[in-house]
Amino acid sequence: MFLRFPVAFISISAYIVAIDFAVGGDPWSLQRDIPFAQVNGRPIQLDIYSPLEKSLDGVIVWIHGGAWQRGSKENPPILALVEKGWPVVSIDYRLSGEARFPAQIHDIKAAIRFLRAKAQEFGFRAKRVFIFGASAGGHLAALAGVTNGVENLEGFATDNCEQSSDIQGIVSLYGASNLTTILNQSTPHGLSVRIPALELFIGGRPENVPSVAQQASPVFHVDKNVPPLLMIHGDQDPQMPINQSIELLGKYEEFGLDVSFVPLHGAKHGGKEFYDDKHIEMMHKFLMGIQ
Repeated sequence: MFLRFPVAFISISAYIVAIDFAVGGDPWSLQRDIPFAQVNGRPIQLDIYSPLEKSLDGVIVWIHGGAWQRGSKENPPILALVEKGWPVVSIDYRLSGEARFPAQIHDIKAAIRFLRAKAQEFGFRAKRVFIFGASAGGHLAALAGVTNGVENLEGFATDNCEQSSDIQGIVSLYGASNLTTILNQSTPHGLSVRIPALELFIGGRPENVPSVAQQASPVFHVDKNVPPLLMIHGDQDPQMPINQSIELLGKYEEFGLDVSFVPLHGAKHGGKEFYDDKHIEMMHKFLMGIQ
């Protein structure tokens, strides 16, 4: 049984939003700590990095990693994309120590509806929303992206209900895709990290909560209508098996969908090589190619 928490939307006008222009000489304006939802009296917030020049048609939502149990919206590693004209929104979400799955997906979809409702106020166009994430964030980005219109993952929005949470493109960096196979694919080090993380995230080992594990796995949601996907994964990753990306690649190929998979030779779990000029340009071109 899922633990579900109501998500209440709140007006941005009730809060003071910090805006920094060209912080430290950086080529963007930053609106920080904008509340997009409230759970049990606690606001959940996001940051918006906007290009100083004219923005491209769309917005990127960044989902941080941290084994679903730690991490924050601070310092997203894809800010070079802002310099290319993309607004980037980095969001917080309820961590697994506070709420189990599907709370995290509820929060992500709530943020997307909020951004569409407030797009004019924030000065960007949110008809096209692209979702990016790394590690656990890559898993959540893929899951949010392949579940457009899945009602029981929408959450309990009391505002912005008229807005869509649909996503038009996905970039998953070294993320999970199938929680029912991940333990069998893991190294001993990976198991030491993954087992306690999964127990906290979905409420038990996958074999003990199979229906939850499947619902939390992107591979079980892929159909002919899911958006384009780009995956980048290190072939020496000791924490997240590269086979997780290969499984999602196979599902996309099974349906003849738009998918790109880039194995990063010699790379482990994260690192600056995923965000160098070459791979930032690859992400930019991927987005530009989405109709």
